[in-house]
Amino acid sequence: MSPTSPASTTRTRSTRRLTTAQALVTFLARQYTERDGRRHRLISATWGIFGHGNVAGIGQALVEAGHGGNGTAYRMPYLQGRNEQAMVHAAVGYARQSGRLSAHAVTTSIGPGATNLVTGAALATINHLPVLLLPGDTFATRPADPVLQQLEVPYAGDVSVNDCLRPVSRYFDRVTRPEALIPAALQAMRVLADPAETGAVTLALPQDVQAEAYDWPEEFFAERVWRVRRPAPDTAELEAAVRAVRSARRPLIVAGGGVRHSGAEETLAAFTAATRIPVASTQAGKGALRHDHPADVGGIGHTGTATADELARTADLVIGVGTRYTDFTTASGTLFQNPAVRFLNLNITGFDAHKLAALPLVADARTGLEALTSALAGRGYRIDPAYETEYTGAKETWEEQVEASFTTPDPTARPTQTQVLGLLDTLVTEGDILINAAGSLPGDLHKLWHTRSRDQYHVEYGYSCMGYEIPAAIGVLLATQAQGHEGRPVWALVGDGTYLMNPTEIVTAVQENLPLRLLILQNHGYASIGGLSEAVGGERFGTAYRHRDPDGGFTGPPLPVDLAANAASLGMRVLRATTVDDLRKALAEARSAEGPTCVYVETETPDTVSGPPPAQAWWDVPVAETASRPAAVTAREEYDRRVAARRHHL
Repeated sequence: MSPTSPASTTRTRSTRRLTTAQALVTFLARQYTERDGRRHRLISATWGIFGHGNVAGIGQALVEAGHGGNGTAYRMPYLQGRNEQAMVHAAVGYARQSGRLSAHAVTTSIGPGATNLVTGAALATINHLPVLLLPGDTFATRPADPVLQQLEVPYAGDVSVNDCLRPVSRYFDRVTRPEALIPAALQAMRVLADPAETGAVTLALPQDVQAEAYDWPEEFFAERVWRVRRPAPDTAELEAAVRAVRSARRPLIVAGGGVRHSGAEETLAAFTAATRIPVASTQAGKGALRHDHPADVGGIGHTGTATADELARTADLVIGVGTRYTDFTTASGTLFQNPAVRFLNLNITGFDAHKLAALPLVADARTGLEALTSALAGRGYRIDPAYETEYTGAKETWEEQVEASFTTPDPTARPTQTQVLGLLDTLVTEGDILINAAGSLPGDLHKLWHTRSRDQYHVEYGYSCMGYEIPAAIGVLLATQAQGHEGRPVWALVGDGTYLMNPTEIVTAVQENLPLRLLILQNHGYASIGGLSEAVGGERFGTAYRHRDPDGGFTGPPLPVDLAANAASLGMRVLRATTVDDLRKALAEARSAEGPTCVYVETETPDTVSGPPPAQAWWDVPVAETASRPAAVTAREEYDRRVAARRHHL
């Protein structure tokens, strides 16, 4: 992808003397993306925690740039984080809410500040979301060796802890000379703006090079616009796709995150209006159609609905649109059971388009769906009305089960987790945004939540990273503000285990006076893994937050941990709810609050934390092949029965 630049037609020999860090910040402030005729700042702000590895370089450059206070067109706003991993999560939340057209940079010092980036970088890359990482690095000139926080590697002098970021980055470079920044920075922007390649991009910056001055060519600082392409499908692949659809009697669409990244929701709705093919969704794709759209049959896979999973078992053609087909989607290779099933994958990457031995349709999701709809239009394809009646009836039956799980007959009782979701479901409108990532909540939300808009459902399940929710909500709030939608309520839903992983960015929300709605569900442990542990013979070992018992286990009373008091100590307003009725009032009050507000509720015990219908499809977690304890022996028998249903699609 080549950017456009006014400097491409008028070259000058003028230079500007800046440090490498000053040059980088100046360059970043002049980069833009463009898609469908609309232009966006590519790097709109920089998160940072400063240490000796970046304070005199990038830190000083951000001061030179006015750190957001001078009102110039090329300012670089600075955002103060409290945890390096959390800063990446916030940047990822911002990028997703911005449609991957605008992103944030994250700067850290060397050593632990840099290695704390690794988890966030993996999350960004797995989810194909852009973030620019600028970790400090050890001296390029090695005047003193080792320096503070330097990892010495006896067999290689050019390795630092930043090399941990190589496998989780879509592009990595170490800028060991000032002039090396020019090609490195251009490559970094190319990858960030590439819809097929985007993810975490790392420019490791030795601290001496950051502060070194150089005479930079002025054209390096010209505005550049990186056009985000929408590749159209190959003609032969499109014809093969049309033949596959026309020959299908029980087709099923699996909508993934690529639908959202492409902004293809309306195009998907038009395709289903023409063909009546039902649409199931992955975690990343939920919201591709509204929950009340006639063709929407809900989530698919291990956390999916009975409707979607039964359709998947009998489908003769599965049309994947922007999905990676993770094991949760395919039920670890056991879901698609029709002996004649074939796959047609519309994806912007050839890697994903060829999965499951599919017919590939390599294209942008919106462009590809438009082409497929147009090609089918004159050929009279539409599914059998009996098939449409079947799935719409099954959807109605499933919705009855959803409503039953949401029901709260006793307003004075302590709510279950699904009842909490039910109360929130009755309160929100299409403007609300829900953020979650880990624990038992993603499964409940995927099965039960009524998604009302294309961006309401924000569940990060590519990496399912505990601690993502609060910082990601901050990123989403910043993005909605940038989009002119400051009034949109943004909810971070967390369990106690997730909260304890990463509550630090509450301080950032308070500092920025962001109206974060934090909903903490206290169930005294890792409820999701506790349930899984029990299912695979682990007997819930090490999953409860309780005092030790005399035998050395953790079956004593719950720990006297007060997460509400903790959130309050970090500056949040906290509303405690002990009953269903309390919770209903607290949620309504929090939704209308102007500042950061927390609703804290203690839900039922882990045994009843998840009250919806059980999993409708399997997930492969290997069980001990030999064991002396009855729980593991029984679990292995069930595992052997389930794994026998797995198949390779060839």
